[in-house]
Amino acid sequence: MNSVYLSDIPRVITALAEWCACLTTYLLCAHNHTRRISGPRLWATLGVGLAVQCLFMQLTDELRIIFWLPCMMVAVALMFGLIAACCNMPLVSVGYCTVRAFLLAEFAASLEWQLYSYALYALGWQEEGMRKGVLSVLMLAGVYAAVFSFLYWLESRRADPRAAMAFQLKELWSPILIALTCFFLSNLSFINSGIPFTSTVLTEIYNIRTLVDLAGVAMLYAYHVQRCEFHMQRELDAIQNILQNQYNQYRQSRESIDIINHKYHDLKHQIAVLRAEPDAARRSAYLDGMEEKIRDYEAQNKTGNSVLDTVLTGKSLYCARHGIELTCVADGARLEFMDVMDICTIFGNLLDNAIECELGIKEKEKRLIHLAVYAKKGFLVIQCENYCPAQLEFQDGLPVTTKQDKAYHGYGIKSIRHAADKYGGTVTIHDRDDWFEINTMIPLNAQ
Repeated sequence: MNSVYLSDIPRVITALAEWCACLTTYLLCAHNHTRRISGPRLWATLGVGLAVQCLFMQLTDELRIIFWLPCMMVAVALMFGLIAACCNMPLVSVGYCTVRAFLLAEFAASLEWQLYSYALYALGWQEEGMRKGVLSVLMLAGVYAAVFSFLYWLESRRADPRAAMAFQLKELWSPILIALTCFFLSNLSFINSGIPFTSTVLTEIYNIRTLVDLAGVAMLYAYHVQRCEFHMQRELDAIQNILQNQYNQYRQSRESIDIINHKYHDLKHQIAVLRAEPDAARRSAYLDGMEEKIRDYEAQNKTGNSVLDTVLTGKSLYCARHGIELTCVADGARLEFMDVMDICTIFGNLLDNAIECELGIKEKEKRLIHLAVYAKKGFLVIQCENYCPAQLEFQDGLPVTTKQDKAYHGYGIKSIRHAADKYGGTVTIHDRDDWFEINTMIPLNAQ
């Protein structure tokens, strides 16, 4: 057996693997719009991180085995600091990414050194010289490029929900336990080869380390996929509940409005009877006023679409009770091609979001909402704007919530997008000049 098999992984190779794992994590964060820095600041931070990681690994290369575990903990802490400096995530989420990055780095370093050692031994390039140096560089670049590029491709093609990365501290125990178990099992033979589950054959020791690390990477990926699917299903359930709630609100509003219409119909007959009786001029004027109010009620929210009329009337009554001025210019006939549930979803959520914002404004004269529905250049345009003096922060095209539960927010807008997507439509959001505006555009050929 060649002597190269007797050597452990050079520390600089491990440091490079850890740095590449941090870089891969940053690229995934940039793909998901959660990067903290970019440009020259990014490369300066990455450069400092690489230098510190390599320097630390080299300085601790000759320490006794008793210091091995504390040194690895410091190396993991350096990875944590580099990821936290580059990625805009809560520290608990950074911890989760660090656990995955560390185990991935262990696998990449082990695989590269094992393949290099095998090639060096099998090809007989043991002597010092250019061939050995070229083989070392090519093997390092090739294996690292393959491992980290494959993982980036595997994860970047997934559209994972942001809530999947919103960890609580207690949720870290499962990935940490997986990583620690794999790390200790993969290195057990290097610590003590005379106990069960270890080996004294060097090639087997290399195989154990590489394969156990690979199993750990696979388990953490499976854990991540399962977690993302759970949150995606939870998000879909939340959107479906919103859709159902909006439809239920429409049915309740329809029933309430039918009752009101019936009462007003009776009231008109009562007025006719009173008017037939001899009465004073003052009473006649009073009755004229009542009749005028009835005509105003009958005329309001007559858009040409009965579903939209119902939604608007229900929201108008709520706005009137809370000092919110809701104006509407809508060509409801343009909505005939849309499903009842989708009309309820889009307009119900648009108005609910606007109303929620206006309720937080103390000056009632500034509580303003305007809704418009019209056709323009072959598109159905649904525009809802409301007065919003607050400066909003956006993330993934959605305003960041100010509520306590930041993991699950924006489902109202997501449900609007979901309904618009069914007809090939798009939803855009703007925040300018103290006005918050949501525009939904649906091609009219969708009908």
